[in-house]
Amino acid sequence: MYEFLQYQVCDAMTADPIAISPASKLREVEELFENHDFNGVPVVDAQRRLLGVVTKFDLLKAFSFDAHALVPHYDEIMEQPAEAVMSRDPVSVAPQLPLSRLLQKMVEMRVKSLPVVENGRLVGIVAREDLLKALRRATIRHELPVHEEP
Repeated sequence: MYEFLQYQVCDAMTADPIAISPASKLREVEELFENHDFNGVPVVDAQRRLLGVVTKFDLLKAFSFDAHALVPHYDEIMEQPAEAVMSRDPVSVAPQLPLSRLLQKMVEMRVKSLPVVENGRLVGIVAREDLLKALRRATIRHELPVHEEP
């Protein structure tokens, strides 16, 4: 387990993740969720600066009932741009953050993934699964049998 303490976010993240523009239609976002089993997708500008994140929860909120519409119109909602529902100013982490600190942050915040930002630009995404793989990798390396020379 000691090895895990030396890992950083950059050791576990998915580099250069799929991201969308603020103008992407919610229909496209839903397709990404379906095809890639994502729970959220970063929203970036042309320079890959992080503007927000759209999660499955954000997409569901677009269908909330209100006083004006008892039954939301599916096709109209799915044509809205991502920026209409995205969570702005999302929490992000740096690639050099120790994974032990990331683990603590994700548990406290109860999030499934976090964007990784360096110099204001999206460089990766790190998810719960990435942390679990890193923990397993650190543990397995220390449980491997030591081969002695004959």
